[in-house]
Amino acid sequence: MDPTVPITDPLPWYIAGPLLGLFVPAMLLLTGKEPGVSSSFRHACAVLPGAKAVSYFNYNVLKDGLWQILFVVGILLGGTLVQFGLGGAGVPLLLAGNLTGLGLLGLFAGGLAVGFGTRWADGCTSGHTISGISNLSLSSVVASACFVIGGTAASLVDRFVFGGLVP
Repeated sequence: MDPTVPITDPLPWYIAGPLLGLFVPAMLLLTGKEPGVSSSFRHACAVLPGAKAVSYFNYNVLKDGLWQILFVVGILLGGTLVQFGLGGAGVPLLLAGNLTGLGLLGLFAGGLAVGFGTRWADGCTSGHTISGISNLSLSSVVASACFVIGGTAASLVDRFVFGGLVP
């Protein structure tokens, strides 16, 4: 592979999927921990000034949550490296419509909705689907089925009611 040529395509599913699938047991075997991103939001909030006044955030973040914060920082740095150092895999960082005031407000509102849903469901889509199913968790199987059904329904509504992104 020529390092001067940018990556223009994401990894194929048959490579990326098994790599993700093998990551969960590898991390569990090597560290005794399961990867999780949504619960790291609690740790990030716990380091904010005044957070210790709320009992939910009153714990030793460096002992209990530092590894998750570093995990998320690694994900962000890896994504930044791909976007700016390796050509972005052909995916724009932000669509032009998201750079408007209304677009940024929509991104913020979407982030709030995802954050609320993640805590309500006790985990995010990837956490339930990758980690939960690998642990044979029935609630994660049900949650993942609901994610697929909900995503399919939303895509169909977007495509046939609103015209969708792809004509």
